[in-house]
Amino acid sequence: MAFVALSFLGAPALAGQEDARLDPLFRDLQGTADHVAAEAVEDQIWEIWLEHPGQDLLVLMRDGVQKLNDDEYEAALADFNQVIAKDPNYAEGWNKRANAHYLMGNYAAAVQDIRRVLLLEPRHFAALAGLGLVYLAVDEPTGALRAFNAALAINPHLDGVREQAMKIRQQMAGAAL
Repeated sequence: MAFVALSFLGAPALAGQEDARLDPLFRDLQGTADHVAAEAVEDQIWEIWLEHPGQDLLVLMRDGVQKLNDDEYEAALADFNQVIAKDPNYAEGWNKRANAHYLMGNYAAAVQDIRRVLLLEPRHFAALAGLGLVYLAVDEPTGALRAFNAALAINPHLDGVREQAMKIRQQMAGAAL
């Protein structure tokens, strides 16, 4: 079951993700070997991704995330549906909805939302890592490895993603014997 080709990764970012502060942060993320510095840069990227001028949208996002954390996936999905309806160009709304779909086992829906995230913000390393998890859930290790590698190319400091990719490579090498 092939979900998504990663060929759209080079698509231009759309409204809301072209914040001028992001380019230097992504360069810093690539350029540092210091994990503490990388974590600080990653936090700044997340802050920008989460920004939105609409307070009502931010309240829905916060509530939806809390519901995800409380395992109230249907309620979280409803909140993220409202976020997307209010601003379909807000990449993080799509990303959070993809998370809800993934946690509910709605993998095809999660992939559709991840595709939208990546069209809006091609450097969204968390969405790529999430795509890798979806591929793992549907037993497509080759797709998972491609997604994890794409996430690591953007953010080489994702240790959990690196471990997953290494595990897949080891399993593939073992299967080839």
